[in-house]
Amino acid sequence: MIEIKELTKRFGSKPVVNNVSVKIQPRAITSFIGPNGAGKSTLLSMVSRLLDADTGEVLLDESNVKKWKSDQFAKRVSILKQSNYLNVRLTVRELISFGRYPYSKGRLTDEDEQFIDQAIDYMNLGDMQDKFLDELSGGQKQRAFIAMVIAQDTDYILLDEPLNNLDMKHSVQIMKILRKLVDELGKTVVIVLHDINFASVYSDYIVALKNGSVVKSGPTVEIINRDALREIYDMDIPVQEQNGCRICVYFNSY
Repeated sequence: MIEIKELTKRFGSKPVVNNVSVKIQPRAITSFIGPNGAGKSTLLSMVSRLLDADTGEVLLDESNVKKWKSDQFAKRVSILKQSNYLNVRLTVRELISFGRYPYSKGRLTDEDEQFIDQAIDYMNLGDMQDKFLDELSGGQKQRAFIAMVIAQDTDYILLDEPLNNLDMKHSVQIMKILRKLVDELGKTVVIVLHDINFASVYSDYIVALKNGSVVKSGPTVEIINRDALREIYDMDIPVQEQNGCRICVYFNSY
């Protein structure tokens, strides 16, 4: 389990994340939602050790993540940042192979190759695995980066707005794959999402942030309702039931 305890992060005098405490349930999808500037990405960056907290701590299996050695932490927790930039020319397969670095240190074994092949299959990248990243569309690159995270084969997968640049078809594909990783392989997924309907349909738990603080946290069914959404987004958002899913009809709300 990941436990976030009283995390605070300031940029200048402004707290971007303010005294946040929450437990991430294992073997489930937890989505961070909330308005722009709510602190979602900053919180995820502190959980993944990309950013140091000013106060508070993050515990992984009851041990402060700062005490973990980098290679051991990378075997337990993988992270996909919101923006990814590489200044070297790589093929899709070469990029995905980076996910195996904590294990192989650059010398790929047959087992590593199997994980790479599996990730390529998961993301349906077989026909473009030998293409260079600069030959791909933004959505194709995003799928390749997600495949790299899958190849890392960690217990915890942290994703910061992974649906950016993806069309509807591939967004659904990604969320179904994440659901499969949880349901079939027992992974724990934490994901920052802007589209509350993806959060509603695919998440087990939701953490809603606003102005750097947690305003709602719990099972998805407790968060996706008109009253809770009004508190989070300052909008009156009708919620409809369709095929057993709660759909937020925010397109004409104010």
